[in-house]
Amino acid sequence: MRADGRTRDVTRDLRIDPFFLDKISHSVKVSMGSTVMVCCATLEKGVPNWIKGQGRGWVTAEYGMLPRSSNERIKRERSSLSGRTQEIQRLIGRSLRACVDLRKLGERQIIVDCDVIQADGGTRTLGITGGFVALSLLVNDMLLRRELYENPIMENVAAVSVGIVDGEYCVDLNYEEDSSAGVDMNVVLTSSLSLVEVQGTAEGQTFSRDELVKLLGFAENAVPQIFDCQNEAVSAWVDARRKEYGSF
Repeated sequence: MRADGRTRDVTRDLRIDPFFLDKISHSVKVSMGSTVMVCCATLEKGVPNWIKGQGRGWVTAEYGMLPRSSNERIKRERSSLSGRTQEIQRLIGRSLRACVDLRKLGERQIIVDCDVIQADGGTRTLGITGGFVALSLLVNDMLLRRELYENPIMENVAAVSVGIVDGEYCVDLNYEEDSSAGVDMNVVLTSSLSLVEVQGTAEGQTFSRDELVKLLGFAENAVPQIFDCQNEAVSAWVDARRKEYGSF
């Protein structure tokens, strides 16, 4: 039993609210335990210059932490982004692009903003999980409005952390566990359980291939319930919007 009462194979409670912001239709408040974020998707006409004329779109992400999302105040990144911030938002962008057929999107760009309200470990994985839902809301809105006639989203994508803490395998590490983990890993998976990215690091110890496989198994066992939660949030939002726009 872990400090917060979970067994080592159980994630924290995941909650996704697609009606959190009244004036931003493609936004969600997403929480995993005490980690809380707001993810919003925005459509922009046109694409970056380097893919203009290729008939495909682009999906990217931006990530940030509010100053008091942590125990100690975090300075706002005004003039330049820290290496950590750049790495996380690139990870979120790569993960979201993995589930989108960019040619079906057409020459449009979608930007997904992921802002941390409160951090207790797992902000990058929650950014991917919540970012996918915000992206899905925007795409479904375009389908409802007949701005798209074919869904470019191929399958869900989500992420979860796993690790070895005090010799025990654990899934969905909170901050305290993450800080003391001998092995810490972030796993990004699609709903077909294909891997998008694996970020694994050992701290003060090494880990074997067998341990790696076992950690991946913990992640694979955890993500189906995350996909279910994503789908429930998207379905609730679409049902509400159908009453305004009509059926597909």
